[in-house]
This record gives sequence, C-alpha cells and structure tokens, in this order.
Amino acid sequence: MKKSDGTMDKLVSLCKRRGYIFQSSEIYGGINSCYDYGPLGVELKRNIKDLWWNAMTRDRDDIEGLDTSILMHPKVWHTSGHVEGFTDPLVDCKKCKSRYRSDDIDTEACPKCGGELTEARKFNLMFKTFMGPVEEDASIVYLRPETAQGIYVNFVNVVNTARRKIPFGIAQIGKAFRNEITPGNFIFRTREFEQMEMQYFVHPSEDEKWMEHWKEERFKWYEKIGLNKNKLRFHEHSKDELAHYAKAAVDIEYEFPFGWQELEGVHNRTDFDLSRHQAESNKKMSYFDESLGSRYIPYIIETSAGCDRTILSVLTDAYDEEEERVVMRLNPSVAPIKVAVFPLVNKDGMPEKARKIYDDLRKNIKTFYDTGGAIGRRYRRQDEIGTPFAITVDSDTMEDDTVTLRYRDSMKQERYPVDNIKNVLKDKLELK
Repeated sequence: MKKSDGTMDKLVSLCKRRGYIFQSSEIYGGINSCYDYGPLGVELKRNIKDLWWNAMTRDRDDIEGLDTSILMHPKVWHTSGHVEGFTDPLVDCKKCKSRYRSDDIDTEACPKCGGELTEARKFNLMFKTFMGPVEEDASIVYLRPETAQGIYVNFVNVVNTARRKIPFGIAQIGKAFRNEITPGNFIFRTREFEQMEMQYFVHPSEDEKWMEHWKEERFKWYEKIGLNKNKLRFHEHSKDELAHYAKAAVDIEYEFPFGWQELEGVHNRTDFDLSRHQAESNKKMSYFDESLGSRYIPYIIETSAGCDRTILSVLTDAYDEEEERVVMRLNPSVAPIKVAVFPLVNKDGMPEKARKIYDDLRKNIKTFYDTGGAIGRRYRRQDEIGTPFAITVDSDTMEDDTVTLRYRDSMKQERYPVDNIKNVLKDKLELK
C-alpha cells in the first residue's frame, strides 16, 4: 500500500518503542543527530553489514578486507585535500540565529523567519581533537571524515602481503565523523555514522568497464536485501556536480518519504589519491604489472555506501499499515529476529515443549521466545518488529508432535513435524 502521511514520525516512534533506535544520551535531553542502536537495531545493522561484507569479500575472490584506524596522521588529510577543501558554505540568520548550508536554500532571506542572512563562509566538516597531553597546534589530529583514505595509504601493504594482482579491491566497514551544519531526517544524516566502502584498483585503460560493472553490482545488492526496485534509481553526476578528483560519478538513490536521496556513490577517482600520497610521502604507490611489463599508478573505482542510510531505507521500505496491524515487511535476510516461538497457553506441557524447540533453533537461527498475553497480541508484536515466521505449540502438538508455522506477510498458517521444523526454516531463510 502507499505509505501514509507522517510515515517518518510513525517510524521514529516504532523504532524507539520496539528497541530499534534510541536518541543518544536521552536521559540528559539527548544530543543532536546522534543515535544509539537498541537490541533489534544492532541485529539489523549487523545483518546488513554481514550481507555487504559477504557480497564484497566472501562471495568473490578479488577483494581483501581491511580495518584501519580512526585516528590517522594529519598529513593524510592535508594530502587528500580535506583540511583545505572539505567544507560546506554556511550562512546564519541575523534575526533568529538559525544556521543553514547556503546551497540548501534558494532564498536571500531566512526560511524560518524571513530575516537577513549573513554572507556565506566556509565551514570545515572535520572534527578536531588533540593527541597527547598538550592542546597545541602541533598535536592536532582529526576524526576521519571517510574510511577511504585508510585504504589508499595501505595499498602497497595489501599488494605485498596478500600478493594481489590488479584488478582487485580492498573493502572496509567503519565509523566516520562529519560536523554537519544541517543534520536531520532521523539517521539519514548524522555526525557519527558508519560507512561500507570498497576501493577497486584497475588498469587505467579498463576504468570505464569496471565503473559499469560496479554500478550494476551495487544496484542489484539493494534489490537483494529487499528494497523495492521502483524506489531505486541512478543519478549520474553532471560535469558541474563532479568532485575535482572524479572522472565520473553515479549515485544510487532511494525515494524516502522526504524525497529522493543518495544511498551510495560509485566513483571513478582516477589515480588522484594514490598519486597525491606518492608525491607527499615520497613512497611508491605505483604497481608493477608483470603481464604488461610496466609500472603504473592504478585508477580507483570506489563504491561508498552509508550503513545507517541503508538501515533507514530498509525500515522505511518495510513499514506498512493495515486495518488491524502495523507490519514491518523486512526481507528475512535482514530481519533482526527470524522466528518467534510461542506456547498457546502456559499449561499442559506446552511451555516446556515450546522452550525445547526454542533452545534447539536459537543455536543456528535468531529466535525469540514469548509467553506473555493472548496469542493474537504476540503475533502482532512480532509483525511490528518484522519477524517473518512464528511457531506455535498447541494441543495438537502434544498429540501428534506437529507445530503451526505462521507467515508474517500473509498470516497464512501451515503445520510441520517438530523434528523437521528447523530444516523447513533453514530452507525458507536460505541458510546453509
């Protein structure tokens, strides 16, 4: 069904009520644009990161993994251009003191009160801190605004230790930090976030081929995790939109309730990053290609996805309202809980039987056990958090050793023997 007005407000409420996402430091009034993932949210996030990691490093044989430090030598960020150029244009309202990115507003007066705006000035998005006991310019370090640079400075290390030949990639999942002027839309734009990035190193003559390959691969991944294909699209950057280092750039966008927004960028970064680091560090970043008998600096095709944005797209896409229930139609591969187990009533041996089934399933499948309230109410709770299957132990179970398997989306019910229910679920969940 078409999502109703106010979807975001309802989704934010559900996320708190059911333990997906909480406001950070809520007991002290919260801190703007920072969020904590609750018991369900952390499972959802882990599932999405695992699916990405598997798609990038385990289902392929041409990508290595890496986990680099959040704190890096400040020269990394000078060399990459972040210290000088990683800025947003900032304006303030002289009357109400509201603050905006000047490229986000199309008027000369404050959108909130109509007051006069200041001249735009550059605002660097990197968080600064100090390393060591003395707070002085010489001890300034930065919280990384992206994970990519950690991959670039380790390019030669990975080539040598993993004995990799081009083309190959390096993948990383990690935290990044940006002091955004106008964060908002729940977890879409936050100051602390998690990136899922892969840098693919190619011969300069093959950059366009690999750009097309990764553009299509990444689009298919979002379909695989359950997003509605009709709410996904490509946005190709015009020459005016391109970053100075990019030969080409394409965004994969999703249609949120607040409009089409970027989920992931696929960029042809040419040899810009490795060339800059080679020039500034005086360390070779080139690659000797034995098959060609020549040395060159590879071009890089980057896939840069926001984990938190992906989570928001998944939650938004799954949210649905029916007359008698709210249901999260999460793809089973990302659902935090895969199956719930209920005894119909708390007597006649049913709780003991249900508990035994639960204990057997939870070793391989994320399972929830619940005895509280009427069975219909328990079903509704699981529908609202997105659990795709529910098993009910009833009086027939005690006689013929079969259980009811209920499907979240259709609410259809089928009976299966207890000794086969794990295999049935593994098959439906596509687990090995």
